[in-house]
Amino acid sequence: MAHVTIEFTGLSKSITGVNEVNLPINPTDTYRDVVRQLGTLYPALVGILIAEDGETFLSSNMFIIDGDYANPAMVMENSPRDGEHIHLMSVITGG
Repeated sequence: MAHVTIEFTGLSKSITGVNEVNLPINPTDTYRDVVRQLGTLYPALVGILIAEDGETFLSSNMFIIDGDYANPAMVMENSPRDGEHIHLMSVITGG
């Protein structure tokens, strides 16, 4: 079975209590499905990083794929590839 690795840092690491998790994926899965899996595995993420619908991120949270900060996974209907390393990033802003 294919899988992706989700890396947690900052707030997501504090909430989950782990550095990373390997998730199984199917060929038809999308990034939205990955978010759903994370919300199921770590329900404390819902309402803080994941929206109440359980399948989208709250603003300023995104997936960075294989360290490519210039092209975050913004289209949740795209499909992850086997072996991808996905960083769940929270961008904290303020003034």
